[in-house]
Formats: sequence, structure tokens, C-alpha cells
Amino acid sequence: MKTNSKQLHQELKRNFVIERLEKLGVTTHDHKSIYAMDYQELLPVLVLAEMRQVDIEHPEHRWFR
Repeated sequence: MKTNSKQLHQELKRNFVIERLEKLGVTTHDHKSIYAMDYQELLPVLVLAEMRQVDIEHPEHRWFR
């Protein structure tokens, strides 16, 4: 892959994660804007945001407790 292709691919992945975070209502993490973060910084933010969406009181989600 060419450098420009790699950069484009990274930017597309970053934008996807940002869109998902926006849908979850997350725009900052540790007082830092998600728009100022790179893809690698955004991944754990997305994981945490997704985990917060799980209803741990639901019987099928008991393993989260």
C-alpha cells in the first residue's frame, strides 16, 4: 500500500470511530476533544463508551457484574 493509501485508510477508520462516538454522545475524553485524537487514542474511548451502553441488570448480561 502506498503511504497516501495508508493515511487515507487510517483517516477513514478514525472518522468511523468518531461518528460512532458522536452517536453515543461522546465528544470528549479526559478533557480532550475526540476530534483532536488519533485513531489509536480513540479505540479505547469507543470500547468504554460501548461498554457503558450495556444494561447490566438484564439477565443475559449478568457476566458484566
